[in-house]
Amino acid sequence: MASDPIPVLPPAPQQFKPIQHHLRTAQEHEKRDPVVAYFCRLYAMQTGMKIDSKTPECHKFLVKLMDQLEIMKKQLGDNESITQDVVGNAHVENYAYKMFLYADTEDRAGRFHKNMIKSFYTASLLYDVLTVFGELTEENIQHRKYAKWKAAYIHNCLKNGETPQSGPMGMEDELLDNESKGDGSLPHSSISDKPPESMPTQDLSNIQVPPGDHPPSNFSTIHIPPGAHAPANTPAEVPGSSALPNTPTIQPVPQNVPIIDPSLYSIKPQGEVRLTPEDYARAQKYCKYAGSALQYEDVGTAVQNLQKALKLLTTGRE
Repeated sequence: MASDPIPVLPPAPQQFKPIQHHLRTAQEHEKRDPVVAYFCRLYAMQTGMKIDSKTPECHKFLVKLMDQLEIMKKQLGDNESITQDVVGNAHVENYAYKMFLYADTEDRAGRFHKNMIKSFYTASLLYDVLTVFGELTEENIQHRKYAKWKAAYIHNCLKNGETPQSGPMGMEDELLDNESKGDGSLPHSSISDKPPESMPTQDLSNIQVPPGDHPPSNFSTIHIPPGAHAPANTPAEVPGSSALPNTPTIQPVPQNVPIIDPSLYSIKPQGEVRLTPEDYARAQKYCKYAGSALQYEDVGTAVQNLQKALKLLTTGRE
C-alpha cells in the first residue's frame, strides 16, 4: 500500500521567518535524507510553538506542520534514527559535520562558489536542529558560529566583486572589530539584499546572528580533524551544483588512517568497572558515528570513534 503523501505547507506567517530556512532545508532533503528532513521539521515545530501558537494563522500553520511530522513518523517508523534519540542525534550531527567539512575544504583550497556557501549555511542550520536533542557541545557551537559567519562573509565578498580570504584568518580582524563595537553585525555590509537570481541556493538575505552570538575571537581554534577532505559522495553536493559547469568533480583521495592506540591491545576487562546509562549512550553514539563515517568512506573518523567506544566500555573512561 502506498504511503500517504506529505501535505504541502501553506505560506509561513511572518512571525515564523526565523524557521523558514529550516523548513526549506527539510523540503530539499525529503527524498535525499528523510531523517534530516524529519528533524528539521521537528525543530521548526518546537521553535514555532515558542514563537507564536495562539494567533489563528500561526496555529493553522503549526497544525499542518504537525500533520507532516505525523505522516513522516509513520513512514520512518522502523528507522532507529527516528525511534532512538541517540541514533538520530548522531545521524544529524554527522550529516552537518560532513557539510561543514566539505565547505571548509573548498574554502581553504580557495574554491569559492555558490554550492560551498550554501553548504556552510545549511550546516549552521543543522547545528540549530541538533538542539532538539539537548544542549549543543562547545565544538558544535563553534562550528555553527563559524559556518554562519563564513557563509555571510563569502556571500558578501562575491556579491561585491571581492575575493574572499581562505580559512579562518581572513575573517578575524574584521569580526574582532565588529565585536569591539559591540554591534554583532555581519561581515562587510549586513546581508540585506537578495543574492543574484542566478544563485541556486537558499535565500541568504536573512542570515540572522542572535544578539551576543559573536563568533569566536580566534577562528583558528575551530577543530578540523586530519583527513577532513569530503569524499565524492558527500551530502554537501546539493541540487544546483550542475549549474557550476567549471566546478571539478571531487575524487576520493588516499586517507591517513590514525594509529591504533597501543594501550587498547593490552586492555583487560576490569571487574570493578561500572558503566552508567550515560556511558552506554556515549558508547552507542561513538559506534553510530563510526557507522555513519563509513557510509562516506571516512576510515579515519570511523577508527577514531571505535577506539573511543572500546576504551570507554573497557575502562569506564574516555
